[in-house]
Amino acid sequence: MTRVGTPVGRIMTRGVRTLAPTDTLVAAAQAMDEWNVGAIPVCDGDRLVGMITDRDITVRGVAQGRPLDGTPLADVMTEHVRWCYEDDPVDEQLAEMRAVQIRRLPVVDREQHLVGMLSLGDIAVKADPVEAGEALVAISLPAEPDRSSAPAAPAEALPDSAPPTALRAARGGSPKTRSKRQKEATQ
Repeated sequence: MTRVGTPVGRIMTRGVRTLAPTDTLVAAAQAMDEWNVGAIPVCDGDRLVGMITDRDITVRGVAQGRPLDGTPLADVMTEHVRWCYEDDPVDEQLAEMRAVQIRRLPVVDREQHLVGMLSLGDIAVKADPVEAGEALVAISLPAEPDRSSAPAAPAEALPDSAPPTALRAARGGSPKTRSKRQKEATQ
């Protein structure tokens, strides 16, 4: 266990792999697959400029119809990321992670050079598993879905290559789900 005030640099993961803003969505997805991660820091040299997540690729890339091999990460990455310094106290950063519902923080030095990542896993394994577990519960609480976007496209508008689940969703769910809703509506 670590004490209150333990610096992030003591438990963070070092030697973090990064991508460049000019790398493509395909390169990011392949790196995520190879490294078994869902988020990768994006650096210009060793200076942190953003993060790319599997969600960024899906929502800002694929869902927007961007070419996967031709879209640079700079076009879809999250630019304004939360980060911490390696000498910040772990307990303060865990409170921040809990408050804003994030599972990892890039760690930078005073010149904004990426020096590591702090994750809930780091805290659970190297610091305080109970606090990390409680933070995970708080971070995982459901948020209200964003209902401001237009409804899903009708099935006719989806390309032939659309996965069956997308077609089912556009038609109102699976036959079993539709049947259940129809029964409930008539009762």
